[in-house]
Amino acid sequence: MAMAERRAAYAAGTAGTGTAGVVGTADCEGRLPDVPGFAPRTEDGSPREAGKALRGRVPRAAHARFEAPAGRPDAVRAVEESNAGRVSELTPIRVGRMSANPFAFLRGAAGLMAHDLSAGPVTGIGAQICGDAHAGNFGLYGDARGRLVMDLNDFDETVYGPWEWDLKRLATSLILAGRVAGTDEDTCRAAALDAVGTYRRTMRLLAKLPAMDAWNAIADEKLVTHADARDMLGILQRVVDKARSNTSARFAAKSTEPCPDSGRRFVDALPVLRRVGDAEAAAVAASLGPYLHTLQGDRLPLLARYAIHDVAFRVVGTGSVGTRSYVVLLLDHRGEPLVLQVKEARPSVLLPHLPAVGFEARTEEHEGRRVVAGQKRMQVVSDILLGWTTVEGRPYQVRQFRNRKGSVDPAALSADQLDDYGRMTGALLARAHAHSADPRLLAGYCGKNEELDEAFAAFAVAYADRTEADHADLVAAVKAGRIAAESGV
Repeated sequence: MAMAERRAAYAAGTAGTGTAGVVGTADCEGRLPDVPGFAPRTEDGSPREAGKALRGRVPRAAHARFEAPAGRPDAVRAVEESNAGRVSELTPIRVGRMSANPFAFLRGAAGLMAHDLSAGPVTGIGAQICGDAHAGNFGLYGDARGRLVMDLNDFDETVYGPWEWDLKRLATSLILAGRVAGTDEDTCRAAALDAVGTYRRTMRLLAKLPAMDAWNAIADEKLVTHADARDMLGILQRVVDKARSNTSARFAAKSTEPCPDSGRRFVDALPVLRRVGDAEAAAVAASLGPYLHTLQGDRLPLLARYAIHDVAFRVVGTGSVGTRSYVVLLLDHRGEPLVLQVKEARPSVLLPHLPAVGFEARTEEHEGRRVVAGQKRMQVVSDILLGWTTVEGRPYQVRQFRNRKGSVDPAALSADQLDDYGRMTGALLARAHAHSADPRLLAGYCGKNEELDEAFAAFAVAYADRTEADHADLVAAVKAGRIAAESGV
């Protein structure tokens, strides 16, 4: 075939077919079948309209309601039940931290709040949710290129469930954080209102964007502008500066010492950090072999340049205190450290409460895998060494420790900053939910006006009041000796 003829054949759609003039005659709609896993070429109805239709079944104003469900456990029993299976000598530390103030109590009471939320209204729209989206679980961390990203950063309780639960927990936490900081009630409510409003507006924005742009939306440098959070600029810069120095190298320099022969080892810093026996250390170290199989293959040459030198037990944050968590010291050929955290992954505390609102309580083959999968579904970019393993029959997640992490303490923010921080976290939560829920559907339900914002803010005030009462009950129980607490740790 001459070049001119070949070009003409390609233009006609007949080149290379062996049956000139046959291919390309069908219309666009009927030529190819729809393929499972991809969107159909034509949708039956608009997702936005479907979201709007849900308002008839679950009015947005209905979310303002909070009534403690029948059979609700009191605060002390709820804490005691949530301590089951934890390291018993560490549970007084957990109780002591939860006793510090009502915001701290909320941080440790994700299961109790899920119990309460299960009696409230839900639209039935599902998303991969954090499960513990309080205002303290957003922060900065480093990506593979060393850039700092701000996002949700705790996924111990992540499940597929009602998007409303995350947003109500965020709004409530802002009310409580503001009250702890001494902020007036109007400002606290405004922070919750604006967090929900920014969530709603961000979802509307994402619904209008091309799918790929929506997926990668709201990078760190654009977040302040999008959320109109200029009062946060100073504190964010301080957090950024601190995060850049919050590395494995710095932690290792403070927490290890040279060994007599070679390498380094951890030094006890009780009760937070303690060395473990040889058998326990060996079991943790051995678990990193199977962990490698949970990583992408291109990560393996990197870890092959590190040797495992020591293992220690390290107490973790308020909600996780008492779970088993280790830090593992690795050194490269120059003696430069990399520290991995091997953290026990327990079943999500939300799991028992999902069926009450029409969601499946999915049992997981490996809880560490659940945490890792949920994190990757919600974050724009995740830790490149995120994986999972099993130690002596218990599931664990594995991640980098002190990977340039930084966070804002919402209970230490001024009134202006609290409102800005609420808007930032609302935007981040919307983007995270839009990775697994169609933003058009959510935007259709949330709408253009402030009806949803007002309802969620009203709920947040009511639930903050309930949490303050729960906290007071816990403090009274500690004073009465009913439950042990160790403060100041």
